[in-house]
Amino acid sequence: MKHFAEISLEEAIPMTNQDSGMGVREDLKKIRCAVVFCLLSVLVLALPTAYLLIGNLTAHKPGPAQVAEESTARFLKQQTSLAHFESSTEKPRAHLTVKKQDPSPPVGNQLPVLQWEHERGLAFTKNNMNYTNKSLVIPKAGDYYIYSQVTFRGHTPIDNKPASVTQVITKVTDSYPEPTQLLTATKTLCNMGNNWFQPIYLGAVIFMEEGDRLMVNVSDIQLVDYTKEHKTFFGAFLL
Repeated sequence: MKHFAEISLEEAIPMTNQDSGMGVREDLKKIRCAVVFCLLSVLVLALPTAYLLIGNLTAHKPGPAQVAEESTARFLKQQTSLAHFESSTEKPRAHLTVKKQDPSPPVGNQLPVLQWEHERGLAFTKNNMNYTNKSLVIPKAGDYYIYSQVTFRGHTPIDNKPASVTQVITKVTDSYPEPTQLLTATKTLCNMGNNWFQPIYLGAVIFMEEGDRLMVNVSDIQLVDYTKEHKTFFGAFLL
């Protein structure tokens, strides 16, 4: 009986090792299956996402025709802007600024005419617009924006102060014997003290013929403020 027990113990040890090895192999097999399943799951989930990304990139990627169309549109826009700039810079225009006035008696029933600076400082005449004999001479027929601001000022006692001041933009043309008042404005001074100033601005779009002349008349040339360029000025430009 003792011999039988020893034999059974020796046989039992290999059998135990064999069972343990089989269990490890089963566990490894399960782990491999789990890893493969996870990889397949990730791949299945990634495919729709990749498809959507590729579709989105394809939809936003411009084709050759679209690229050519956009390039043509940009080129035409640049050419249009350049043509507009070149055409606007070639149009007649002038900006005149105030200068000290030489008093001169008015002609007939006209109000005194202002004289202007046309070369220095902010003043200029361009593209055949000329200034001569206190007048701007229109070189080309068309619609012009004509503007003028005159600032009046005074340091007179109330008893000697004028009741109002007036500015007029006048057109002179060879086809009509009398000057034509294009724009006019009058401001009262009744509520102002002894040291007063009053700007008057006029501006409008008016059709002008070639050779027409523009001038500015005022009610009292002695009251015009000529101390600053931005206070009193006169100009016109072709639209």
